Amino acid sequence: MKRGLKWALAALLIALLAASVWRALSERKAQQQAAAAQAARYGQTVVVLGPADVVQVKRHELTQGLAISGALKAVNTAIVKARVAGELQDLSVREGDAVKAGQVIARIEATEYRARAQQAQQQAESAKAQTDIARRTFDNNRALVEQGFISQTALASSAASLAAAEATYRAARSGAEVAGKSLIDTVLRAPITGLVSQRLTQPGERVSVDTRIVEIVDLGKLELEASLSARESLAVRPGQRAVLQIEGAAMPVNATVVRVNPSAVAGSRAVLIYLAVDAAAGLRQGLFAQGTLGTGRLQALAVPLTAVRTDKPQPYVQLISHNQVRHQNVELGARGEVGGQTMVALHGVPEGATVVAGTVGPLRAGIAVKFTTDGR
Repeated sequence: MKRGLKWALAALLIALLAASVWRALSERKAQQQAAAAQAARYGQTVVVLGPADVVQVKRHELTQGLAISGALKAVNTAIVKARVAGELQDLSVREGDAVKAGQVIARIEATEYRARAQQAQQQAESAKAQTDIARRTFDNNRALVEQGFISQTALASSAASLAAAEATYRAARSGAEVAGKSLIDTVLRAPITGLVSQRLTQPGERVSVDTRIVEIVDLGKLELEASLSARESLAVRPGQRAVLQIEGAAMPVNATVVRVNPSAVAGSRAVLIYLAVDAAAGLRQGLFAQGTLGTGRLQALAVPLTAVRTDKPQPYVQLISHNQVRHQNVELGARGEVGGQTMVALHGVPEGATVVAGTVGPLRAGIAVKFTTDGR
């Protein structure tokens, strides 16, 4: 009886073991079938691309350049300063007001300067009268000497008196001119045509000589002052063109190198260059600008920089060959601008090859593609 029980238990264990093996094999087969089905589904996936989703590898003329940046400055600016001391009056212009060259923008209380000018003028008139008397005396004495009534010593004395009177008159006349100039300087005029950018004083203030009253800028001519390293500055010449993106401006503007500073900045050894900015509505002094200064041109096979992917150890492009995506490693060359777009020269792809644009994103190698238009 005991022996039969042992055989029964052994048979049960064998049956359980066989069931476990059969279950494991069934699960493995199911997994293999699911993987095969998934692979089949992947193999049947097709990516649809439009004309804007691909670019052609073509030979382009790349405009090479230097990155530049800086603030816009008005070529013509002027600061109106007080030339005489006194109380400021009639200052009516404010920031943003347009002024013309020669326009009166303020006055300095002129009572004192008017009185000084009158005093100096009267002193000059008195000196002139004394000169006339001395001249008549000299003429009379010269006639008397010729007739023998007075000596040559008396004539020499009258000649000296005439010379002294004439010198006094010239000094008085110069003093009158200085006083008149001070009276004229009480009227402050705009030296250039432009817009008031700063009003630095207020009416009623007492100002001293050289006190800043207003600043005027002419926005008709703007330029960019950019700083370059000594090595970069060697490639810059007057006449070279640049494309700038101005802070707040929707469209880029063109600029031309007009001057290159012959001296490097002490300490940093940087070299300043100056670019005349083409006239454009809405530009203001002080706006930040950045862009690329063209320094040369290069013929090369190139694609947009965005089409080159760098999520692998080596840069590559997503090349389309036989309606499938293939990851093609490339060597990058020089960069440049073509129509405002940054392009990069490539080595490792043939001319005319079709490359997925950077706007599409990453695609798995081997995936099938089709186009919405013919001729691809």
